[in-house]
Amino acid sequence: MLPEFQGFGKIPRLNREIVITEKIDGTNAQILITEEGEVFAGSRTRWLTPESDNYGFARWVQEHTEELKGLGVGRHFGEWWGSGINRRYGMFTGEKWFSLFNVAKWHSVWPDNPPQLPDEPSRLLRPSCCDVVPVLYRGPFSQVAVYRALLQLTTTGSVVAPGFMNPEGVVVFHKAAGALFKVTLENDEQAKGQRNVS
Repeated sequence: MLPEFQGFGKIPRLNREIVITEKIDGTNAQILITEEGEVFAGSRTRWLTPESDNYGFARWVQEHTEELKGLGVGRHFGEWWGSGINRRYGMFTGEKWFSLFNVAKWHSVWPDNPPQLPDEPSRLLRPSCCDVVPVLYRGPFSQVAVYRALLQLTTTGSVVAPGFMNPEGVVVFHKAAGALFKVTLENDEQAKGQRNVS
């Protein structure tokens, strides 16, 4: 009898499209909307309630439940950031934002986002209580594009919080691999040696 066969998966091509977004230093959050219209708040590791919260995210979701149903059925991941959370981004007491990660699905109001590409499905208007992480680059894979995005953040500051001069870094989404990679401006040895690339 032959043992169970395990094949070797296809290897994605490196030289395909990437999307570089600003990495926001907040806390990972998710919103789940069920087929029955129930809305749940979660962190990276657990479900949240207003009594067992994470920087007030569950309370915010509860307060915006009807509007958040506009996200549609499914899981919606993003960053909960602002006052009292990690870098704080110069936010005033109590000011916090939820920025969705899926830039291919949601329209962003940030001026530096490239126009929708012809081969993309039409993006949706997000609920007004949510933002979208800012896109810094969309195009063919390029290590230079990653370093230029880091240089932009270093010299002009955060895009998500204009005037904040201590941004965290970038997230690179490789479409063919379906994988996310982060490069930070601090504690990322590769990025440290490249911060002055022009």
